[in-house]
Amino acid sequence: MDSRAVFVLLWMLLSSTSTGIKLDGNGYVDIIIAIGSRAIVKIIPLIIFEMVTEGSYYLYDALDEKVYFKDATILVPSHWSVKDFSKARTESFEKAHIKIDYANSVNNIEPYTKQYGECGDEGEFIHFTPEYLLNDTLIELYGSRGRVLVHEWAHLRWGVYDENNDKKPFYYSNGRIEPTRCSKNIEGQFYEVTAGGSLQQCRTDPETLLLTKECTFFPDRNQITNSSIMFLPSLDPVTAFCHENEHNYEAPNMQNIKCGKATWTVIFEDSVDKDALRSLKPPESPPPPPSFKIVQRKQRVVCLILDVSGSMRGSRILLQQQAATHFLRNIIEEQASVGIVQFSTSASTLSPLTTIDSDNTRENLIKMLPKVADGWTNMCLGLIDNGDALGDEIIFLTDGEATDNIELCAPSAIKSGAIISTVAFGKKAATALIEMAEQTGGKFIYANDELTSNQLMDAFASFTFSTGDYTKEPVQLESVGERTSDWFNGTVSVDQTVGNKTSFVIIYELSFPSVYIQSPSGLIYTQTNTSHDKLLKTVTLNVPGTAEPGDWQYSIQTTILQALTLTVTSQAAQADVPPITVKTRMNQKSSDGTKPMIVFAEVSQNYRPVINAEVWATLESETGIEHTFQLLDNGAGADASQGDGIYSRYFTKMVNGRSSLKVRVKNQEGQTRLAAPKKSGAPYVPGYVVNGVVQLNPPKPPVSEEPLEVGSFTRTATGESFEVTLSGTAPPNFPPNRITDLSAEIHEDTVLLSWTAPGEDLDQGTAKSYEIRWSFDLDMLRDSFSNGHVVNTAAVSPQEAGSVEQHSFNLSFPIQNGTTLSFAIQSEDEVNATSETSNIAQASKILRAPKPPGISNPGMNLTVLVISVCVVTMVICFIVAVTTWAVKRKKLSSESKVELTI
Repeated sequence: MDSRAVFVLLWMLLSSTSTGIKLDGNGYVDIIIAIGSRAIVKIIPLIIFEMVTEGSYYLYDALDEKVYFKDATILVPSHWSVKDFSKARTESFEKAHIKIDYANSVNNIEPYTKQYGECGDEGEFIHFTPEYLLNDTLIELYGSRGRVLVHEWAHLRWGVYDENNDKKPFYYSNGRIEPTRCSKNIEGQFYEVTAGGSLQQCRTDPETLLLTKECTFFPDRNQITNSSIMFLPSLDPVTAFCHENEHNYEAPNMQNIKCGKATWTVIFEDSVDKDALRSLKPPESPPPPPSFKIVQRKQRVVCLILDVSGSMRGSRILLQQQAATHFLRNIIEEQASVGIVQFSTSASTLSPLTTIDSDNTRENLIKMLPKVADGWTNMCLGLIDNGDALGDEIIFLTDGEATDNIELCAPSAIKSGAIISTVAFGKKAATALIEMAEQTGGKFIYANDELTSNQLMDAFASFTFSTGDYTKEPVQLESVGERTSDWFNGTVSVDQTVGNKTSFVIIYELSFPSVYIQSPSGLIYTQTNTSHDKLLKTVTLNVPGTAEPGDWQYSIQTTILQALTLTVTSQAAQADVPPITVKTRMNQKSSDGTKPMIVFAEVSQNYRPVINAEVWATLESETGIEHTFQLLDNGAGADASQGDGIYSRYFTKMVNGRSSLKVRVKNQEGQTRLAAPKKSGAPYVPGYVVNGVVQLNPPKPPVSEEPLEVGSFTRTATGESFEVTLSGTAPPNFPPNRITDLSAEIHEDTVLLSWTAPGEDLDQGTAKSYEIRWSFDLDMLRDSFSNGHVVNTAAVSPQEAGSVEQHSFNLSFPIQNGTTLSFAIQSEDEVNATSETSNIAQASKILRAPKPPGISNPGMNLTVLVISVCVVTMVICFIVAVTTWAVKRKKLSSESKVELTI
C-alpha cells in the first residue's frame, strides 16, 4: 500500500475530527450548532436540546423511518463562565451548520436557511435568533421548533425550496384562483384582515384580476392530507414531504422554479444523501434521543508554522515575512495568543505562545519572524514538533514538496484537534495541504510569488476567526498591485460602517517610492506621516482616530520600473454597527470538469443583503492564466435568487492545477442599497380555520423592507483555492444554462414571454438559438418537451448572457376566456448542445367581468356551490310563500272585521 493510500485510510478513520455532517448508519452526526458571541441567555442550550430532540422524531417519521439526528455539538460563546464545557476542537462559528445569532433588525426573528447553490445542493447554514428560541408565543405563528428545524434541515441538507410564495400567494388554474401551496389537497379559506382585526371578503385586483395583496389564505387546522413540510410544517396533520403523485406543479413557488420536481424526488435523487437514503433500511427499534456535547473556545490561540527551507531563499522568505507581519500587526485580534515555529531540515520554536496585549507585543512577535532560508523541507517536524507553540489553530505555510512523508504525519496533526489552515506558496507544495485544511475546518489557499498579485498578503489577511461579532474583525478594503516606472494611482472608498484602525500598507520591490495619500477633505499624508521599514520594504500609514468617510486618493510615484502593492484594512467605526463584509467561495474545492463550477460572493451587513453592488471575481491558475468576470445577483444562470446579496456566476474556463480566488466589490454608480433579507424558511401562519371559523394569530412584528443607501465603499476578499484535474487537455463544453425565470402573460390573444438570456457555455457568452413550446397540459410539457406545440422563433436572436429577453406572438387560434396555457424554453449552443428545459411558465386569459372570477376555496367546490344555490332558492321561495299567505290572511281578517262592524 503506497503512502497516499495509507493517508486516505487514516483520514477516513479520523471521523471524530470531521467538520462535515455525515450519516452514521441511520443517524446524522457531527452537526455543529454555534451560539453567537452577542447572546447572553444561558438557557438557550436547553431549548436547543428540546428542539433537536423533537425534530429528530419528526424527521424519522417524515422520511419513512430512515434517518434521525444522532448527535450534535453546541459551541457556546467564550464569555459564558460555566466550567462544565469541553474545550472546542475544530468547531467554529463561521463553519457551523446552525447559527443562533441576532439578526439585522429588532423584529426580524423568522427562522431561515441561507442557500447559495442549485437544486439539490447543500445550503450554507440555518439561522435562528435568540428571540425566536426564547419566545414561546412564536410557536403558534411558525409551528413547533422541532418541526421548523426539519423544514430548515431540508433546505440545508437536501437543497429543496419553499412551496409557498409570499410574492405570488395566488395563481390562476383553468380560470379559478388557487393559493400557492403543496399539496393542492391543503384546504382553507380566503379573507382580508382589516386594520381593526376583523375579517372581510377578499377583493380582486383590477389589473391582474387576482386577489389583492391584502387577501390571506387561512388553512384548516385539520386536513385530509399529510403534506407538505415545505409548505406548512405548523399544521398538525402535516408529517411528510410532497411526493410526485401529489406535487402541485402549477404553483409558482421556488421549488417548482428551481427544481421542477417534488421535494421527495429531490431528496432521493439529487441530494448529497441520495445513495444512502435509497439503500437505508429502517432500524429495528425507534431511534434514541440525540446526544449533545457543549464546547467552548476561549481566546484565539494561533501557531504560525513557516517554511524556511532552501527553496524559500530570496524573494519568497521576504514575502512570507511581509505577509506574516501584516497578520500580526493588523489582523490578529487583541488578547489572542500567537506562537511561531520554523521548519526546514529541523524545526524550532521562535516564539512560544504569547498573548497580544499591546502594540509592543505585536512588534516583538514581528521581530521573531524568520529571515533566513536554508535546508530541506521536513514538514512533519513543523507539524508535530511545535512544543510550547502548539495552538488551537495552525497556519501552515510551505512552498515545496515534502522531503519527508507528510501523508504519514498529517493524520496525527488532524487528530490533534487544531484547525489547520494551509498556504501552498508556489506550484510544488504538497497535495496533503488541501486535505488537512478540509478535514479540520481550516482554509486552503494557493499563492504565487508574483509581487503584484499580492496573493500572500491576501492569504494572511483572510485568516480571521469569526465569533458572530463582526465589529471586532478587520475588513480588507483594497488589495491591488502594479508594475510601473511612473505613478501608481487609485481610490479607496471608506464607508460609514468602517474607519477605526485603518491602515494603508505599501510594499515596493526595489526602491522606496514617494507616497501621497489624500483624505476626502483634502488632508494629504506623505512619507513624513508614515513608518518605513527598509528591511521589509514596506511603507505604512496608520490613520489616526477614525478615518474620514469618503473617497481616499492614493498616488505612489517611482522613478524606476518595479512592482508596487497597496493593502488597506479597517475595522468597524462603531461598536454597535457591524461593517459591510464580503465572503467568497467556489461551489467545489476540487473538480474533474464533469460538473460546472460556480463562484459565489456574499455582500452583507450583519445578515442583511447589500444589493446592486458591482462585484468582480478574478481566478488565477498556478500557470498564470487569469480570468476576470462580473458576478451577478439577477436570479438567473448560476444565481439562485435575485436581490439576496449573493452574487454568482459559472466558471467554465477551467485549467489543470490549483487556482486562487479573489473578489472586488464597489458601489455601482451610487445604486448599491441595503435590502430586506430574502429567505428560504418556515412561513408565518396568520391563523387557522377551526370548525369553519377563522382563528387569527397575532400579527408578526413589522420589519422594514425599505432599501437603505450604502454610499461609496470598496471591499476585497480572498476565497479558498481550488484544484482542477481534467481528464483531457481542454476544459469541457457545457450547454447553455437552464432558464429559471421564464414568465408569461396573455393580453387579448397575444402571448408575452420574458426571461434572462443564457450563454453559449452556461451563463457565459451568447446562445445560438431558442426553442419555445407551449401546451394546454403542464405535465405533458414538463415530461415531454418535444411533444409541445412549437412557437415560431425565427425573429428571436439570442442576446448576451444576462440580458433581458422578450418575445410576443399570437397563436393560430383565438384563446378562450378562462384558458390556462403552459410555456417552456430550451436553448442551444454552436455545437448543438441543448440546455435543460426551463421552468414552466403559465398564463391565463381572464376577461374583465361584472363579478369576480371563481375562487378556489377548498371546501367550496362546484357541488357545494350548486347545493348552496339550491338551498338559498328554496329558502327564498319559502319566505315568499309564507309572506304571501300572511298578507292574504291579514286581508281576509280585515274584510271580516268590516262586515261585522256594518
